[in-house]
Amino acid sequence: MGDSRFRSMLLLVIVVLVPASVHSAVRKYTFNVVSTNTTRLCSSKSVVSINGKVPGPTLYAREGDNVLVRVHNHVPNNITIHWHGVRQLRTGWSDGPAYVTQCPIQSGQSFLYNFTLTGQRGTLLWHAHISWLRATVYGAIVILPKKGVPYPFPKPDGEKVIVLGEWWRADVESVVKQATMTGLPPNISDSHTINGHPGPVAGCPSSGAGYSLQVASGKTYLLRIVNAAVNDELFLKIAGHKLTVVETDAAYTKPFTTDTIFLGPGQTTNALLTADQTAGKYTIAVSPFMDTVVPVDNVTAVGFLRYKGIQPFSPPHLTATPPINATAVTAAFASGLRSLNSPNYPAAVPQTVDHSLLFAIGVGVNPCPTCVNGTKTVADINNVSFVLPTVALLQAHYFKLQGIFTDDFPANPPSPYNYTGNPPANLQTTNGTKVYRLGFNETVEVVLQGTSLIAPESHPIHLHGFNFFVVGKGLGNFDKGKDPSSFNLVDPVERNTMSVPTAGWTAIRFRADNPGKTM
Repeated sequence: MGDSRFRSMLLLVIVVLVPASVHSAVRKYTFNVVSTNTTRLCSSKSVVSINGKVPGPTLYAREGDNVLVRVHNHVPNNITIHWHGVRQLRTGWSDGPAYVTQCPIQSGQSFLYNFTLTGQRGTLLWHAHISWLRATVYGAIVILPKKGVPYPFPKPDGEKVIVLGEWWRADVESVVKQATMTGLPPNISDSHTINGHPGPVAGCPSSGAGYSLQVASGKTYLLRIVNAAVNDELFLKIAGHKLTVVETDAAYTKPFTTDTIFLGPGQTTNALLTADQTAGKYTIAVSPFMDTVVPVDNVTAVGFLRYKGIQPFSPPHLTATPPINATAVTAAFASGLRSLNSPNYPAAVPQTVDHSLLFAIGVGVNPCPTCVNGTKTVADINNVSFVLPTVALLQAHYFKLQGIFTDDFPANPPSPYNYTGNPPANLQTTNGTKVYRLGFNETVEVVLQGTSLIAPESHPIHLHGFNFFVVGKGLGNFDKGKDPSSFNLVDPVERNTMSVPTAGWTAIRFRADNPGKTM
């Protein structure tokens, strides 16, 4: 998952036969996809939702459980649901990206997602994975440890799920259609939300008090924080309180204490909060990060942490949000994250690699006779813009259908250039449905190189079906002769989603141990 304004996809293909697994328990859920009349920011509109709620229901299960989710589509839109971060070992058919692992669920139809939570515990998320329906179709996944297995940190007195999002006054599908028709970037959102609530917003006094987090003095809580925003990287702060990060993307970390949490779209963070301040009301602030010229929704979502027993209208303790371009804050947060790397939870970082790939993430300009300027901006990786097929790629691979995709995705940019310097004169990309093939259990290193094409910006990147280790990061162009010497191959943070810094690079490593087709 990259920036949805200029989205591009990478596909990997692996085939292997494996035995069936043994399930610990079966967790069953029903998702009804419905239209819901909703009022936010002093205006009402009908949105697509799950079971009439935004966010939708939180899925609870334990490591090793088999999860069954029956989705009934009662709206005119096609839909799929992606279980973001779930490894989907041997269950690639249930991953959810439309036309990659499945055809969409059409209006009036149903689909059963069937997957097992193997070797994972922590917080993940689910969301729609077709067009921009995930703006309102999203929710959290809570994976508890197996029964009798403790957390590798002090047991909290309680747990709270906090899901961050974006809100548009306009119909989101209309926003996407307008952008497609004009060839221009889509309009930015009008506010951010905390568990669906924007909180007090200028110009809309009736927007409400926002999300309220109730705590008791002296107690410690595990906050399960999810960034389900469509585009925006977000900061979260709670006035007067420190947060100790203990997990990211359902992988335990060494405890890391901070006053600011930073999450890109699709990232999750579990953090311990102790109610150790004077009883009162404390502001929860969620604000955006953008350290370049790309427009962004600059509205801060506000909620409140309330100690039990305080007066209903107590004045809040305020907090200062980081500057919108607080690159140093994001870098400090990323640098503080390390895998737990304990005997029970080792960091299995590949020490050698079978595939060494360099992916230059860019924005191109392609002809578009119907667009405003006769051109449109498109995402690309290694100068390839992904063309969505009409047959699911996993289906095409499994049934050996011809003519759906090619396996010639380039391992490196076909024409190298100064990626973070002056862009090349020709910004047109090639178009194709291309994949890169890996053998089962091979090790992979991918250097994701940001570029200055059109405008440099921080790119969120998500890998379906795999966790990876973030072994290195830097600004400017990756230097293959020098930069690998600084890689952390001992306890790098383990994630499924990360951000490539503006005009910089990030190096990841993973083992291709999950057969199928991913993106």
